[in-house]
Amino acid sequence: MTRPVKAALAMGADVAADLFPANRHAEFEPEVVLLRSEPLTGFDSAEARATLRQSELLVTGWGCPPVSAAVLNEAPRLKAIVHTGGSVKHHLSAAVWDRGIVVTSAAAANALPVAEYTLATILLANKRVIPSSRLLGRTQRFDRATDLDHTIGNFGKRIGLVGASAIGRRVIELLGPFDLEVVVADPYLSSRDAALLGVTRLDLEELISTSDVVSLHAPALPETHHLIDGARIRMMKRGATLINTARGSLVDQRALTDRLVTGEIYAVLDVTDPWIPAPGDRLYTLPNVLLTPHIAGSLGTELRRLAAAALDEAKRIADGRTPRHPVVIDDLTRIA
Repeated sequence: MTRPVKAALAMGADVAADLFPANRHAEFEPEVVLLRSEPLTGFDSAEARATLRQSELLVTGWGCPPVSAAVLNEAPRLKAIVHTGGSVKHHLSAAVWDRGIVVTSAAAANALPVAEYTLATILLANKRVIPSSRLLGRTQRFDRATDLDHTIGNFGKRIGLVGASAIGRRVIELLGPFDLEVVVADPYLSSRDAALLGVTRLDLEELISTSDVVSLHAPALPETHHLIDGARIRMMKRGATLINTARGSLVDQRALTDRLVTGEIYAVLDVTDPWIPAPGDRLYTLPNVLLTPHIAGSLGTELRRLAAAALDEAKRIADGRTPRHPVVIDDLTRIA
């Protein structure tokens, strides 16, 4: 058997405590040995530099300091970086790929809870759970003859997904058992791939104007800033629901709020711009809005899935096997 690969954790201390508490460190063995029990929360100290000089593999997470060319100069043995979160764009510089370092991500593992949240909110949106609950709470009565929305229900509804990302594809998979029509708008999705996924590819305007639910799964890039702008928000059919679990910057929030105030559409917003709306923002009190504080991604027990995915990748790399979820530099122009 080959010798163990020397590794270090690089992430916020609280993140490390959730993902890899001390009683889980032995799970890295025998393929991987951690050089220290505490994570590197910075790379500037003498102790951190000493750890970097020995490290052949970094396991990174939220709160990881930027891995710059200067940091890599302190890590001459580094061969791989295994990230426990989704995006690596915020802490890895291009120098990582320039030096041939293998990079992997747990984006696929993190996609599942977001897709589950999306599935749940799609089904609840079409059942008009939000307005029915708010009405019942306000009036403490419900008259089916006058209060029931006769467009209620999931049978035959059109679900429009903006983005065939890892999360978007998970949503497609989870929607499979339901009597729903699924359409997708994504410039990178071919008609052939759409057919293989069992969905119909549409242009964005047609998707927005004809879907009962529009769910966003596109990355935050300069070209996707306010992708859902005022004109497209006005295209949404009366009674439609916008779900955003991606990034707040994808939506012109002022234009969305103006349309929501009319009561013509609904929204489920797990992300906004800014992340937490300012005190007094109308989104807090509109009866046709469900606002959640960015909880769709991995939290609580779901962090164990991210840790398991990272452990698997670290062991595969240590054994000389191909990682399951590599990230190549060309991906960075089209992923979150």
